Amino acid sequence: MSKTRLAKRILDLPPYLFAELDRAKAELEAEGKEVISLGIGDPDMPTPEPIIEVLKREAEEPANHQYPSYEGLLEFRQSVAEWYDKRFGVSLDPVCEVISLIGSKEGIAHLPLAFVDPGDVGLYTDPGYPVYRVAIAFAGGTAVGLPLKEENGFLPDLDAVPAEAARKAKILYLNYPNNPTAATADEAFFEKVVAFARRHEILVCHDAAYTEISFDGYKAPSFLQVKGAKEVGIEFHSLSKTYNMTGWRIGFCVGNEDAVAGLGKVKTNIDSGVFQAVQYAGVEALLRNGKIPARLSRIYQERRDRVVEGLRACGLNPFVPRAAFYIWCPVPGGMDSKEFAGKLLVEAGVVVTPGVGFGEHGEGYFRITLTQSEEKIEEAMVRIQDVAKELW
Repeated sequence: MSKTRLAKRILDLPPYLFAELDRAKAELEAEGKEVISLGIGDPDMPTPEPIIEVLKREAEEPANHQYPSYEGLLEFRQSVAEWYDKRFGVSLDPVCEVISLIGSKEGIAHLPLAFVDPGDVGLYTDPGYPVYRVAIAFAGGTAVGLPLKEENGFLPDLDAVPAEAARKAKILYLNYPNNPTAATADEAFFEKVVAFARRHEILVCHDAAYTEISFDGYKAPSFLQVKGAKEVGIEFHSLSKTYNMTGWRIGFCVGNEDAVAGLGKVKTNIDSGVFQAVQYAGVEALLRNGKIPARLSRIYQERRDRVVEGLRACGLNPFVPRAAFYIWCPVPGGMDSKEFAGKLLVEAGVVVTPGVGFGEHGEGYFRITLTQSEEKIEEAMVRIQDVAKELW
């Protein structure tokens, strides 16, 4: 047997959805076709200049060239705590209830290593960010998806969780505002989550990456705002979407002290923390650039309205989101989501994400991102309208 044979955990992995989209796009572009990608949620606008200037300044400081602290620069963790207090009214101890992350994806992926043993169950929402399911599996756990159905407002029905799965569950991944559906959750739902977690002794892991991108005056709540939430849960956040910093790789996890410490113990054995200059730039973003999310939200709202208008003109019925920069829409004409996305790519040169890529309960839908310029979105809508009569 070859010593380079891949481990079963790797062999069992499906291709990563967004890597597949990138490959398909690259193949068409190699043939000379112009492709507009509305598939990946990577902001097209640059990081605001004041944040860049802090990075430049701090990158020249020799003290920042050494290993950073594992748990994160205290100044950065203090800025996170101050921001949470101001934004959500949530009190956090920056010393023991906040940890910096190399982007929230990293923390989300490592969390099960601290709490899930082989034979344990990890619950996650389906459709959902693919990393939730993969992270549970990597830790040796059994991943059990909770269906997000249109009739429930794309919220999981916690009363329908199988008793055996609930009994064995150690963690529950949630994400609101939601990717891919863009659904939102209110405090009443989060109160149900706290009660469910207490009843079954489950750690709630809420991915709150999109709370700051919102429309029509809506403000998304934090899970930690709910009474008792900190006793049963943690929240992941990122500067990626809020400040156009996807490539900077900086985020944070906050909440339950023991859970934060568990994640921190994993991280001390896996990584060496976030470059301090980037953390100082994060301080600048959180404490002194509060108007940026509102400005970006206005831009995304204009794009949202154009996409909704364009899809409706094709006879489609998209859901109109109050938050996040995604449009979730039923697939037309009885096609499955991969077939539909493939036809749009070949016939229109437009990339959309098939819903099944987010889980089996995403079948029958597709997702469009709003992270392209107004001009490209307009062109994409024209292209889709041109082929609509032929495809559905």
